[in-house]
Amino acid sequence: MTDNASKLAVVTGGTGLLGSHIAEALRRQGYPVRALARSGSDASFLRRIGAEVVSGDLSDAGALARLCDGADAVYHAAARVGDWGPWSEFVEFSIEGTRRLIDAAAQARVRRFLHISSISVYGHLDGEGRVFDEREPLGQNLYRWSYYSRAKVEAEKLAWEAHRAGRVALTVIRPSWMYGERDRATLPRLMDSIRRGKLRLIGDGENRLNLTNAANVGEAAVLAANHERAVGEAYNCCHDGVLTQKTFFNAVAAAMGAPAITRRVPYAVARRLAFALECAGHLLGRKNPPLITRYSVWLMGRRCFFECRKLKEQLGWSSRIGYAEGVPAAVREQLGRAGDRGTAAPSGRVGAAA
Repeated sequence: MTDNASKLAVVTGGTGLLGSHIAEALRRQGYPVRALARSGSDASFLRRIGAEVVSGDLSDAGALARLCDGADAVYHAAARVGDWGPWSEFVEFSIEGTRRLIDAAAQARVRRFLHISSISVYGHLDGEGRVFDEREPLGQNLYRWSYYSRAKVEAEKLAWEAHRAGRVALTVIRPSWMYGERDRATLPRLMDSIRRGKLRLIGDGENRLNLTNAANVGEAAVLAANHERAVGEAYNCCHDGVLTQKTFFNAVAAAMGAPAITRRVPYAVARRLAFALECAGHLLGRKNPPLITRYSVWLMGRRCFFECRKLKEQLGWSSRIGYAEGVPAAVREQLGRAGDRGTAAPSGRVGAAA
C-alpha cells in the first residue's frame, strides 16, 4: 500500500467551499496538506484538520514558489468566482493566477497538476432532453458578460498548453453547481431568498439539476490526481443522482421549516428580465450584482443535462453523499453558523460558480 504520508499535497482555494473539501479528503487519506490562504481569510478549518497554511494569493509568485516546493501534487481550486464583477479581476485571479501557479508547479517538478475547471466551460448550452459529456467543445454560446465562464475556459486552455508542452502532467475536473457544508455563497443566498419569500421556480421546476455535494467533488479530485489512467484526461463531476429544481428548492425549504416553493416565473421571462438588469448594471457601473443574471437563470432553469459517466467508468468514482442526507445536513450547518453569528444569512441573489 502506498505511503500517503510522504506525498505532500498542495491546495489553492483551501478556505473556499471546494478547496476545503479537497483538503479534508486528502487529510482523511493521510496526505500532508499545504494550503494557500489570502491574508485575512479564515483558515481555522485548515489548521484544525492539520494542514500547513501559506499566506499569499495567486498574484504572489514568491508565495506560489514556497507553496509548491517539495510538493507531489497540486490541486488548483482557487479562482475568481461569481457571475458579476470587472473582467480585469477574472483575468488577474483566474487566468494569470493559473499561469503563475503552473510556472511554480513546473519549476517544482510536481508529479500531477489537478486543475479544477467547471462544466460551464462548455458554454451556455441548452435544449430539452439534450445530454452533454466531455467530448463537447469548450466555449460555446457564451454570454457577453459571462466573465466567470470565459475566464475558466482560458485558464483551462493554459493548463492544457502546459500539459502538451510537457511542463505538467495534467488532470482536469469539471464540477457543476456545488453545495455543502462551509458554503458561504450559494446556499446562504438561496436560504435567504426562501426566508424572505422571494424565491421562484424558473419554468415548471421539473428540469433536472446538475448539482453535487462539494465533498463528493473533493474525493473525485483526490482519486483522479492519484490515478495513472487520469493523466491527460478531463472529467465532469456534476451530479449525485436525479434531482429536479423543484425538489431541491423544496428540500432546502423543508430543512429550514419554511413553506414549499410554489410560485413560478417562465424561463424566457426570467432570461429577458436578467438581461435587462445586467444591461442596467453595466451601464450604471454597479459593483453589486443584479437580483438575477442570465447565468443564474441558465444554471437553475436549463433543460439540458451534463453527464459524468466517464469519471465513474474510468476511475470508479461514485457519490458518497446523496441528496437525501446532503441537503438537510448542509442547511443545518448554515442555520447553526447563522445562529452562532446571531445574524441571518447574507442577502443577495442566488449565484454559483459552476
